[in-house]
Amino acid sequence: MTDSLNIERVQTGFRIEKRILKVLKGLAEYHDMSLGDLVEGIVLHAFEGKCAFGEQSLACIAELKKIYALDLDANASHKLIEKEK
Repeated sequence: MTDSLNIERVQTGFRIEKRILKVLKGLAEYHDMSLGDLVEGIVLHAFEGKCAFGEQSLACIAELKKIYALDLDANASHKLIEKEK
């Protein structure tokens, strides 16, 4: 890495759909990085209106979605409700 940036991280807890989390964890493992680093990268790209993934990562995501039966796409955004237990 050429230039390092000093930052302050905070521990947070948030709820996320189970299969989405499994795909994210699998993708982080594929890239040999932490889940937090992966999410930070995705968010920073999204803030600039850019896709965070290249062809190889998108292929990996497609496979992980099959493995974890994740049938949600961007159309599901803001429509997800948690089922009662």
